[in-house]
Amino acid sequence: MKKIETSLPGVWLLEPRVFGDDRGFFLESYNERMFAELGIYDKFVQDNHSYSSRNVLRGLHYQIQHPQGKLVRAITGEILDVVLDLRQSSPTLGKWESFRLSGENKRMLWVPIGLAHGFRVVSETTHVTYKTTDFYAPEHERSVSWNDPDLAIDWQLDGEPTVSGKDQRGLRFHDCDRFQ
Repeated sequence: MKKIETSLPGVWLLEPRVFGDDRGFFLESYNERMFAELGIYDKFVQDNHSYSSRNVLRGLHYQIQHPQGKLVRAITGEILDVVLDLRQSSPTLGKWESFRLSGENKRMLWVPIGLAHGFRVVSETTHVTYKTTDFYAPEHERSVSWNDPDLAIDWQLDGEPTVSGKDQRGLRFHDCDRFQ
């Protein structure tokens, strides 16, 4: 597994070793020992799987209590994955970065606790899976507005996004809860 540093401390793009031949391919998407060698010691307690169509935009989500680290992967299709730093003590507080994850490039993204996470579907459809370090706690879930003009996130939109009612009510960055 290759670990690629990003502009946000602790956020890593991961490239698994892929073994392919005329039958297809094989890769290890998770191995506790290998992840510990990379510096990811967190234990995962929940796996999630979403299916979405082009221009669906999900996020930016986080849980202020029972915070979750996430290991995100697009199994089929392609997404533009966005993370936003909400760590009060971070030198990159309020900064965001985006990444292309796809079934073709097989990259994964490690999103540590303290960041909001979201994605937009670039391909016709996509299946996204992600492991979390804590259980979903809807009463503690928060959402930062995906289109906050102060953040100016470039979602590389291809038409109007499809956004849930919950995500349409996301708070502006300067009003949202943050992590210490």
